[in-house]
Amino acid sequence: MPELVFADRSERDDLGAFVARAVRLDGQAVVRLRGRAGSLIDAWVATPFDVLATRTVHGEVQPADVTVSGSELLAALAVVRGERVDPGRARDLQWRSALPPEAHWQVVDQLPARVVSDLADRGIAVARENAGPHGTPPAALLDQTVLTVAGDGLEIKVPLRCLFAMAGMGFLGTNDADERVRVTATDAWLRLDARYGAVVRRRHVLLPLLV
Repeated sequence: MPELVFADRSERDDLGAFVARAVRLDGQAVVRLRGRAGSLIDAWVATPFDVLATRTVHGEVQPADVTVSGSELLAALAVVRGERVDPGRARDLQWRSALPPEAHWQVVDQLPARVVSDLADRGIAVARENAGPHGTPPAALLDQTVLTVAGDGLEIKVPLRCLFAMAGMGFLGTNDADERVRVTATDAWLRLDARYGAVVRRRHVLLPLLV
């Protein structure tokens, strides 16, 4: 049976806030929990914007890589106030997204969080004006490049969908003039790190294999 162990209540509350946002975006969301050295847990969710979101908290998870229901995990974190939490039964087969590598990330730039937040707000306003019949913005709009960042020999194009995911997960909206959003990348992946979490997306669309 999966188990989470937290040394500090604030870490459990941080994970709860992350999962609550994910469930608000998608009531059927699943959360992948991966333990790593230093008593850290990386929590991953696939957002409706085809962008992964992640948050790291201090704690331990057994087994070291397990996927659980977001709503069940959220309920467990809200009800159980002790250091040990049963996150619900494993749902590993429901996780369908590849995860990025842990190494070989290059820092491209540090952007003012206010600038990123303003761009997200403007994009959301445009998306509302162009929403489809189900209230969802068209894919062509989400794929539009809203930022081009260059550094360390890389030029990174950031699509609007990444800012949508950051706003939807509550990673933006700070009033701190000194706060930054860090842009890092590998040959295949793009990552935006803000104070409360990060979003990750492949830089290039994978082409289907020909049979």
